[in-house]
Amino acid sequence: MKALFLAGGIGTRLKPLTEDLPKPMVPMMVKPLLERNMLKLKDCGVDEIILSTCYKPQKIEEHFGDGTKLGLKIHYICEDIPLGTGGAIKNTEEFFNDTFIIFNADILSDINIIDMMKFHKEKCAAVTIAVTQVENPSAYGVIEYNENLYAESFTEKPKLSEIKSNFINAGIYIFEPNVLKEIPDSQVVSIERETFPLLLREGYPIAVYKSDAYWIDIGTIEKYIQAHEDMLSGACPLPEFKNEGQDIFIGENTIIHASTKIIGPAYIGENTVIGAFSTIGPYTIIGNNCRTGSNNRITNSIIWDKMSIQDNSTFSDIILDSKFTILKSIFNMNINETDILNKKIAL
Repeated sequence: MKALFLAGGIGTRLKPLTEDLPKPMVPMMVKPLLERNMLKLKDCGVDEIILSTCYKPQKIEEHFGDGTKLGLKIHYICEDIPLGTGGAIKNTEEFFNDTFIIFNADILSDINIIDMMKFHKEKCAAVTIAVTQVENPSAYGVIEYNENLYAESFTEKPKLSEIKSNFINAGIYIFEPNVLKEIPDSQVVSIERETFPLLLREGYPIAVYKSDAYWIDIGTIEKYIQAHEDMLSGACPLPEFKNEGQDIFIGENTIIHASTKIIGPAYIGENTVIGAFSTIGPYTIIGNNCRTGSNNRITNSIIWDKMSIQDNSTFSDIILDSKFTILKSIFNMNINETDILNKKIAL
């Protein structure tokens, strides 16, 4: 089975985390978000993946290569200019001659893809769209549907007065390849605003797969933090936590001094060294190949790969990468986000 990932996003609202990375490559519990989504689809029977890229595509290709290390076959289609979701899908038409999956690469979800595929076949649909319920759908695409779970209308980012449904487009689709002929070549096209309404007018059956499984759009710093908290708390299932009630994960070849205390929930990557007389956690992630000194306390924080932290350091409520430190607690205050993200906040 084949899947297409729409991975061309710039990630403006995630800056500075996306200054040097495309949005789908930001780490989620050490692994890039895109890698976690790929592995999820692999577990559902996907063995070949097409990546539609645009922003910093070399970062994606350098990490995944041809997909061999993940047991997948990966192809890359890079846009010179962003063509929108519809244009990006049309650009990959040559790869698809059978039912395929489309996945927005900036979401984290536990939606059951196998069950969704079964539903798609039962509905004899040309397209099936996964939908999820949210309290405020005004920032998303709202879908109205009938009692037989077929779409009747689409409203993208509706005003409050226009909201007729709380079920939004979850950014996961199943397509039959024949619908691709309805998307024009080499044009900027929105699948949400243009293609789906067109398909309805042309009489294509669009099924709506309702799910109450975990779903989040990793579009802002706040959502990025929330997703990590959800994975640590168990709200979003994490494959590394294999035992019921497990809330601490320690990667291979990681050395933790016997005098150091790890308080769950916590996640520590591979090849990392944690010094003596320290306290790590709760709600803390430390990446791969990190080094922390002695007598440190790190709580409620996200530390990216290859970071070195000196002795006698105390961190709380931060995201730390090689270029930026963001105080997580700032995002609970009424401060202009732009003012914060345009500055490097020193420790």
